[in-house]
Amino acid sequence: MTPANATDVSYDVISFEQLDGWEQDDHAAALKVFLNTCRDMKDADWRALCQFAEADPEPRQFFELFFRPVVIDDGQEALFTGYFEPELDGDRYRSARYRFPVYKMPPEAMQSNPWLTRREILSSDVMTGRGLEIAWVDDPVELFFLQIQGSGRIRLPDGSYIRVGYRGSNGHPYRSIGVELVRRGVYHPHQVSAEVIKNWVRRNPQEGRELLFHNNSYVFFREVSQVPADQGPLGAMNRSVTAMRSIAVDPSFVKLGAPVWVEKDGANPLRRLMIAQDTGSAIKGAQRADVFFGTGDDAGRAAGTLRDPGRMVVLMPIQRAYALLPESAI
Repeated sequence: MTPANATDVSYDVISFEQLDGWEQDDHAAALKVFLNTCRDMKDADWRALCQFAEADPEPRQFFELFFRPVVIDDGQEALFTGYFEPELDGDRYRSARYRFPVYKMPPEAMQSNPWLTRREILSSDVMTGRGLEIAWVDDPVELFFLQIQGSGRIRLPDGSYIRVGYRGSNGHPYRSIGVELVRRGVYHPHQVSAEVIKNWVRRNPQEGRELLFHNNSYVFFREVSQVPADQGPLGAMNRSVTAMRSIAVDPSFVKLGAPVWVEKDGANPLRRLMIAQDTGSAIKGAQRADVFFGTGDDAGRAAGTLRDPGRMVVLMPIQRAYALLPESAI
């Protein structure tokens, strides 16, 4: 878990008293989410902590006794955004209404990195007639944002659902179409949100199609309908994520499964202990996180407007935390 530019990264071990709002949080809720994935962590020190967590400790004492807060700084400003599990309308069969496919990952995309671009995939017959369609949906714009979120639910005509999760991508880097609209002068940065982008694409169908092609990245899915409806979608650890307690991080800086203290500033400040249980192609950096807001339109509206500064503090096992410090600081 050492970043490629490790020489530019600094680590600062601080006290729990230096965490703004720590005493007021619901540590029991955080511990419950931690237990959801800690059993899957392989390192001996994390597995030992998981065993302690399973013994029903007093939650706040558990975190304060076995962890130390560490600020990881890679020179980039902190940025919090949000994500959610979208719901789309679709069917298992193509029709006049449902004609935009949600694809499984083809074998050649697994073997070649990068593979074809978004434009090359959607403007050719490379996927046609191969049985790679999980479902068909009625809105290509919502399908594009399903790929950005990485998971979602597809509502079938009979009222049942198909749940899909991230399987892989074509290997091309994610390029933000919101940033591209700002670059073109269509919007100012503070005006851009998912809903604003969707509306612009729909108002400008030809230009909108080209705008979506600006993002060369293309995401493939797998069906995960076995996940119960009352649980969140599967994250990068193949466990359900929890609304407002799970975050997506850059795993080259933050270990998946680790508790992370979030101090999000902005219009609606947030001070909360969350668990790093997911990743995202746009989540790069030591102080970069995506907060999971839940499922559906309300969650989507809340997640789509979040773009705030603040601070992330990773809770690490004590010996692991102090091992990061230079000898002069110990």
